Amino acid sequence: MNAAGILDDIICAPASGSGGAIGIVRVSGNGCLQLIDTVIQFRNGNAAGSPGFRVKFGLIPELDEVLVSIFRAPHSYTGEDMAEINCHASPYIIEEVIGRLCLAGCRIAGPGEFTRRAFTAGKMDLSQAEAVADLIAADSMASHKLAFSQLRGAYSRKLRDLREQMLEIAALLELELDFSEEDVEFADRRKLETLAREALSECERLADSFRLGNAFKKGIPVAIVGPANSGKSSLLNALLGESRALVSDIPGTTRDTVEEVLCLNGVNYRFIDTAGLRETGETVERMGIERALEQLEKASVVIVLLDCCATLSELEPVAAAVRARVKEDTRVIWVRSKADLDGGAADLSDCGKESADGTESADGTESADGTESADGTEMAGRRDCSAGGVHCTPSEIKERLKIQELIEISTITGKGLDTLKAAISEGDAQRLSTSGGILVTNRRHQAALLAAAESLRTFLKGLSSSLPSELLSEDLRAATTSLGAIFGTITHEDISNLIFSRFCIGK
Repeated sequence: MNAAGILDDIICAPASGSGGAIGIVRVSGNGCLQLIDTVIQFRNGNAAGSPGFRVKFGLIPELDEVLVSIFRAPHSYTGEDMAEINCHASPYIIEEVIGRLCLAGCRIAGPGEFTRRAFTAGKMDLSQAEAVADLIAADSMASHKLAFSQLRGAYSRKLRDLREQMLEIAALLELELDFSEEDVEFADRRKLETLAREALSECERLADSFRLGNAFKKGIPVAIVGPANSGKSSLLNALLGESRALVSDIPGTTRDTVEEVLCLNGVNYRFIDTAGLRETGETVERMGIERALEQLEKASVVIVLLDCCATLSELEPVAAAVRARVKEDTRVIWVRSKADLDGGAADLSDCGKESADGTESADGTESADGTESADGTEMAGRRDCSAGGVHCTPSEIKERLKIQELIEISTITGKGLDTLKAAISEGDAQRLSTSGGILVTNRRHQAALLAAAESLRTFLKGLSSSLPSELLSEDLRAATTSLGAIFGTITHEDISNLIFSRFCIGK
């Protein structure tokens, strides 16, 4: 075992998933090429005597014909001598290849052990190593772009530049400590404050980018909210193009959140269908409504579905609940549902307007006591729109609820769905492009940036209070230590163990 705690033996593992025609078995470690020569018979020469970046044809007796890619240290993924054996993808063949390698002296690699050896050999820093796992797990253009940018080092370079800026400040203060008896100030305090504030601003900006970066990585959360029976589940099904959520004419059918993923313009969106917002005494439904309100606070995008068959007085508390719970930077999209029912509408201007005595018109709109009209139509504030009842017009909804833009949709005819999709994805691909892929996607990194920012704030406070240089230096040292932990300049063994344990075998 070396000083870093990594075994210096030879490791092997399958490096390809199940299925397909070709399987790959990866081998790494000093002496691995000589070991391979005991398992594989090559047509020309051997692996041990071959230069790097060569592909050799060989035979594993009574098992398979193989191609072996050879990589010489230090020009390999792990920084060690390394080879990849390409064989047929039969599970039996792959298992037998690994078995024969182990009999010859190999050890089965643990999760992430190849990448950990690459990190130990200095082939990549810790944030790049984490990007390897993210790249493997990427399931959209957005998550792939962020992981690939981080793997290529753009993110690390940004953090290293920031850390160098802090080290520059610390060096000036450390110099003063060396001449403390002469009472000399080498560092201009105004310059120190300027540099520290710039570093603090960058730490805060990167930490704040975690919400967007994590959303791009895992899928941007989109909450679908609205009154009961406004068509939220139907909208989710229409957007996905298949039936995923239970649809019923009975209000309160959706009791808990239903979540599905849809990719728009290369970005994954996690659509969350929620319980209808309404007053209810039913315990389980009330719990579902509370969860719906919680999703409002977590979502990056909120679709508020307003039933055109509801009265304006019903829609007002829904709009108020949304505005009370959403964050300031959340995009809210207002949608009027069931546009296919507009064809039989009567006098649209009277929708939701109560008469002086508290009742509504005799065409079947709401009565103060919830009774029914002569033709048997229920008067509970909701119209039987399929029978040609009165609808709330878009202009009335916008005026009463103070909405700038309102998208009209129909999940039956498909009207407005493309417009809605465009509104959902508006600007996200552009935001990803302009970020240059430098967004924080890892909560560990965010925590380190927040710790560095806190140390810088303490430093600035001490600077304004004329604290001694040795105390100021301690705060700067804490800030640089926090940043160093991100890319592995300063790494605790338990942290690295946790990171690499999440990798797949063979990587």
